[in-house]
Amino acid sequence: MASTYPNSNMPVPGGPPPTNGHPGMPPGAAPSSTTPPDYFTESRKGEVNELRALLRTFGTEKDRNRKRDIMKKVIAYMTLGIDVSRLFTEMMLAIETRDLVIKKMVYLFLCNYAETHPDLAQMCTNTLVKDCGNEDPMVRGLALRALCSLRLPQMIEYTSEPLRKSLQDGHAYVRKTGVMGILKMYHLNQEEFDKASFNDILYDMLRDPDSSVVTNCILVLNEIMADSGGMALNRAVMLHLLNRIHEFSEFGILSVLDLVPRYIPANDDEGFQIMNLLDPVLRTANAGAVVATIRAFLSIADAVGKRPGDDRDPDSPTVDDLKRQVVVRIKAPLVTLIASSSNELAYVLLKYADQLIDLCPGIFDDEYRQFYVKYSDPTHIQHSKVRILAKLANPQSAPDIVSELSELVANVDDTMGRIAVRSMCSIALRDSGGEGAVESIAMRLVEMLDLQGIPHVSSEAAVSLASLVRRHPSIASAISAPLPRALKYVTEQSGKAALIFLIGECGESIIEAPYVLEKVIDSYENITDDPVKTSLLAATVTLFFKRPSEVQSMLGRLLKKATDDVSSQDNHDRALFYYRLLRSSPDPSVAKSIITSKSMAMSTDHFAEEDDTELRAALMNEFNTLCTIYRCKPENFIDEENLVKFVKMPPEHPLPREEAAAPVVDPGVNHISDQFGAAAITDALPSDAVAPAAAPSGEVDLLGFGDDFGSPPPAVNTSSLQTLSLKSSVSLSGDEYQSKWGEVADTDAVVVSALPLRAAPVSTDAVEGSLSAFNLFTMASGELPTEFKFFLYCQEEAGGFYLIQAVVQKAPASLSLTVKSHGYQNDPTKVNQVVELIKTSLGE
Repeated sequence: MASTYPNSNMPVPGGPPPTNGHPGMPPGAAPSSTTPPDYFTESRKGEVNELRALLRTFGTEKDRNRKRDIMKKVIAYMTLGIDVSRLFTEMMLAIETRDLVIKKMVYLFLCNYAETHPDLAQMCTNTLVKDCGNEDPMVRGLALRALCSLRLPQMIEYTSEPLRKSLQDGHAYVRKTGVMGILKMYHLNQEEFDKASFNDILYDMLRDPDSSVVTNCILVLNEIMADSGGMALNRAVMLHLLNRIHEFSEFGILSVLDLVPRYIPANDDEGFQIMNLLDPVLRTANAGAVVATIRAFLSIADAVGKRPGDDRDPDSPTVDDLKRQVVVRIKAPLVTLIASSSNELAYVLLKYADQLIDLCPGIFDDEYRQFYVKYSDPTHIQHSKVRILAKLANPQSAPDIVSELSELVANVDDTMGRIAVRSMCSIALRDSGGEGAVESIAMRLVEMLDLQGIPHVSSEAAVSLASLVRRHPSIASAISAPLPRALKYVTEQSGKAALIFLIGECGESIIEAPYVLEKVIDSYENITDDPVKTSLLAATVTLFFKRPSEVQSMLGRLLKKATDDVSSQDNHDRALFYYRLLRSSPDPSVAKSIITSKSMAMSTDHFAEEDDTELRAALMNEFNTLCTIYRCKPENFIDEENLVKFVKMPPEHPLPREEAAAPVVDPGVNHISDQFGAAAITDALPSDAVAPAAAPSGEVDLLGFGDDFGSPPPAVNTSSLQTLSLKSSVSLSGDEYQSKWGEVADTDAVVVSALPLRAAPVSTDAVEGSLSAFNLFTMASGELPTEFKFFLYCQEEAGGFYLIQAVVQKAPASLSLTVKSHGYQNDPTKVNQVVELIKTSLGE
């Protein structure tokens, strides 16, 4: 057997050439500090034995980098597919190290050979279990991950206990690793998973103080409960996650946002408040978070908006109104992301923008210049922008857009030229260019018919003109002159078919129309394209009723050739129908009314054959998925067994629809009356402060979150404060509060700073409950890392209001107040009573 001396360059008979102490390095090469060694070199016979010898001296090696190089060589061989399982024993001995890099590579080795060598894997179980109790949290987490990654059924009994302990570990890395280990255990043995009640533990861990742990819990619960539509949602769970959304990473935010479309708000107010909570996410630079927020907004609008036949308040906004408000709100962030994103991301965002433009036409019209094609845009983005431009045209912007599209017609990219012509036609078909736009665009298309050097443009212009004549028959005479000439040099079959159709429709204005069609009829046997034959048949019959004496003879020849043609059954049947109708009809006017009726004319902004209303509605339900990119339903590209269920929850709400929702406010909105109609906090609070939501009494609390929202305030003797008589029921809207606060000058406010408190409050809800017992009501509140902020108000029986801004510092516990009295002059005595009342409510 060959052997080697790791600390010597002396060659050994039968062994590999000297490597200067570095395995895989060519002979004579000196180690370089800048160029890493090439670990993925082709193996030579006996190198596994060489590695075994190196691993046997691993414990006595002092150089840490040398140790790492040995391990990297083993992992490189394993990655190349070389069986190094013979080194299992030596690798097990190397696990006793404090070097995390080495330990991680050893764990990787163990996990890789666990399934193919289960007997060897069991040898490392005790070591991994021992490392799960290591004092270093990184070692605990790595060992737990490796233990769960062995994925051997016989390892379940060794895995359950370390997993359970990891979920209560003091370090977040160990806890989130344990959560992912639960998922591996679920796929390995579902019966043991159910016995251990890990499902309930995961729901409890949604309250974990570390947001990354909560993110993993959401992902694991969604996968475990995929058959039932994902993790169970109720009001307490949803509001708890939304109130903490500012703590999550971008990946965690996406996990929470994916839950929102599945949640049904208890009532309209709650839906609006959730939208306010999510509004700050639109200001992030993460495109995925912005698009997920858009989907969440649209789902909430669909849930809370009023539909036809709904017996709610007549003034309640409809679903369409809410969706328009949503699109107006997200327009600026979406356009900004499109302009600043990479090409790949910009293409996806353009697809979403296109879908939203179809949903709410007109909202993006003022941003049409943002969709102009840039010279640096790749082809696929240019195509998307040109398609969108046609949908943004209105009487004000149409001239600019049509001019821009005209410049793109002669583009070297044939597809771009075609799309530009179709977009111009689309503007005219929708009458979005204002008065005179149809005639102007038609004249541009007529000019394009003569572009003989660009055949694809001439063909597309002919097809577009045919569509325009169907929609606007009045322009037929204006475009008729160049049609016979164009028929001679248009080579594409679609263009030929369109020109033949136009000659039949404009036959009254074209003197030579019958003779042009006669030449085509005489060469009928040379026509190979069925649409051209169909157009020829329809055009000839139409022209017959306009100029019967000139067309009668050639129509008979055409019907004879078409009925004898067996290459197209549709053409044959159509010709037979025309023949029998003309032969059997006693009155020619009857046949004329049937054949030349204007049923083909378009009365809406699209043709019946192009109606995709059903598809667009289905795509809106799949917003923020690949369906938008592929423009097809999920069942068209996903196997049925892999389709994810979409189940909205909860099926039944604990609150009646008319009951007010718990206060959930968005401190990021800088005004009190927000765009969605729900109360929001004023601009005094920063954007990262979010007030926790209160769980109302009587609600089914799946996770027990209600215990965290404070307890009822204790009974307090208020006899010493009877001199200040406050109303027990006061109604004050956000706009009124803001107006009254502004009417009192800041110089007239009474400011009290740093009043000491015995202890800082637990939550905003605990404070609000205590204040309400003294008839002090909260307009808005929020919690920051170092303080709580409250906007309070109360009203005397005499009618005057007190408006209070309160700031409670957490450490040291202190209270600062700014008090404004509205409706009468400041009375220092009464202001002091208000201050004392607040101090009393907070327990001094």
